[in-house]
Amino acid sequence: MTTTVKTSIKEFIVQRLPEYQELALDIHDHPEVSNYEFYSADALIAQLEKEGFTVEKEVAGHRTGFDARYQSGKPGPTLAFLAEYDALPGIGHACGHNLFGTYSVLAASALQPYVDELGGEIRVYGTPGEEGGENGSAKGSFVREGFFEDVDAALCVHPAYRYGKTTASLANDPVDIKFYGRASHAAAAPEKGINALEALIQVFNGINGLRLHLPKDVNIHGVITDGGVAANVVPEYAAGRFYLRAANRATLDEVYEKVENIVKGAALATGTTYEFGLFQNSVDDVIVTPSFDELFFAHTQEVGVPQAEIDVETKASLGSSDVGNVSQVIPTIQPTVSISDEYIAGHSEEFKAAARSTKGLNSIAIAAELLALTALDLYQKPELLSQIKADHQASLAKGN
Repeated sequence: MTTTVKTSIKEFIVQRLPEYQELALDIHDHPEVSNYEFYSADALIAQLEKEGFTVEKEVAGHRTGFDARYQSGKPGPTLAFLAEYDALPGIGHACGHNLFGTYSVLAASALQPYVDELGGEIRVYGTPGEEGGENGSAKGSFVREGFFEDVDAALCVHPAYRYGKTTASLANDPVDIKFYGRASHAAAAPEKGINALEALIQVFNGINGLRLHLPKDVNIHGVITDGGVAANVVPEYAAGRFYLRAANRATLDEVYEKVENIVKGAALATGTTYEFGLFQNSVDDVIVTPSFDELFFAHTQEVGVPQAEIDVETKASLGSSDVGNVSQVIPTIQPTVSISDEYIAGHSEEFKAAARSTKGLNSIAIAAELLALTALDLYQKPELLSQIKADHQASLAKGN
């Protein structure tokens, strides 16, 4: 059966590729930010329903989130393909999520005709706002709401410059800091004012003083989003937005507490009141399961990926991804596939162009086939899935 199914999966992908390329271009032409991905979510949902999936919309507290399922009615693994489709503010699809979501939907659709025989279930989770923003990092919501409690493993692929294995990434707590004081004329009656901006400036100074005493993996960066309205008015309100990052959740929880204490101290010193907390879901670090990635890359030769384009080094990302939240609870992979022959930086105009280039669009077939064949292995070889689960638990213990 294996050879026949593999051949049929490849034939399905080749036959349907133009349709999915048009889907990716359509999403690229309609960039939408976190929890406003109405057009993109509807386009992916329509495709999944066409392919025979039952789709529930507006899930996990996200109006553009969805849960697509195809159940065999026979015992077997439940695998979830993760779909992202949000764009970056201003620049659009400069992270290639128009491809990301399409990869997962095509992979799931290519497998769907064989699930009745294989047993188990295929799901595609549409997870908004990976880039953050309003109600961002939806995978955190999916984890919190129990969407992965009965899932055995999760799979997705991200477009990039080169083919590469899943990378460890930083946990991230995106926080808003707000201070409330009292306005007054800055020259005529400064003693009657309470300066909210001064409190926020003290937070920046306090964080700068803290840096020397933090582990090397910690990264804190922020901006002032509101610093007052006029130079001759004592600012009664000031606000800043910060990302607090660390290599693992345990360290980040400690950093969060230290920064909150700085905020409390600044409020006490200036006589202001404050608000401090997350403005979206927190993001956990990615737990890498090497054997899961090895399974994925075992198929590259049969898919026709040039070995010279594969980055064999294990790397760590200095950014963050809510894929990490999923990897904390089940084995998860997010390898990369190449969409450019030359180096391109993420979140750039060059990356945006590559996400609709010929190589970018052709990567849909490669990514979908690699995902589908990896999932097929897990359906057909229970002992392999068991080993990957054990390896994930070992990585989880080591990572935390």
